[in-house]
Amino acid sequence: QPPAPPGAAMWALRALCLAGLGAAIGGGAADQCSWRGSGLSQEAGSVEQLSLHCAEGSLEWLYPTGALRLRLAPRLPPTSAAVKGGSPPHVTACIKPTGTFRGAQLYLEREGVLELLLPEAPRPRARCFSWLPQEKVALFLQATPHPDISRRIAAFRYELRGDWLARPALPAASTGAEGACRPCNDTEILMAICTSDFVIRGSIRSVSNDAELQESIIGVSATRIHRQKFPLFRAGGRAGRAVGSIRTPLRCGVKPGPGTFLFTGWLHFGEAWLSCAPRYRDFQRIYEGAQRTRQNPCEFPVD
Repeated sequence: QPPAPPGAAMWALRALCLAGLGAAIGGGAADQCSWRGSGLSQEAGSVEQLSLHCAEGSLEWLYPTGALRLRLAPRLPPTSAAVKGGSPPHVTACIKPTGTFRGAQLYLEREGVLELLLPEAPRPRARCFSWLPQEKVALFLQATPHPDISRRIAAFRYELRGDWLARPALPAASTGAEGACRPCNDTEILMAICTSDFVIRGSIRSVSNDAELQESIIGVSATRIHRQKFPLFRAGGRAGRAVGSIRTPLRCGVKPGPGTFLFTGWLHFGEAWLSCAPRYRDFQRIYEGAQRTRQNPCEFPVD
């Protein structure tokens, strides 16, 4: 991402200081999943404080002027790591701008330091980031000066999760997604079958690449749907098999190949994203070994 202009960054830092001193104008929207408002109701140079407490929702800022500071405070269910007394889990957030995002820049504020997430008029793809529960993070939306703001709307959707694997598959433009293309180890595979949004046994029908979004779309024919929280795979293939598509970063270089795989992953803004996809025979070996030593985190049907 190109760096923000020096003047804009200085303005953002000055506005952030004002926000820290409590210069909130216009009344924040608290305890809601989504917010919609207009910059026309804000005073020049003001920072409106918002707080959304849901795991997903949206923000729509019409005629941006001044700035918004959105506190991220989701009420998330306890994770398996927390329940078993493991290390504190990370919270992961993904932000996806609309195709008409204009009039503002979006920063991640982490412990008082600003990092540009979305410039004005970004590509309509998700950016993701993670933080520990004790860290203080917020989103800082700064209006960019324009003579005519009548046709400018800064809008995005967000998702927050507290039950992701330590190495989730995130969109290619994510921050902190190093290693997203690395094959899952045995522990990650065993956790993926227990915690993923979908677990599908099947084969690869096709692979297509979207160079603009830097995504690969894997066409999958399912022989068995072990779990899907949402109807991602539906009947329509040969012999009545369910078919669907799963996305992964383009840089991972996914190629079509023979064999049966166990596809696992997460739902991002209505689309399936790949986490772990071992060959099914390899998964059988890993799971049966964990069963013998009683180290399998959950029961799973293996045949």
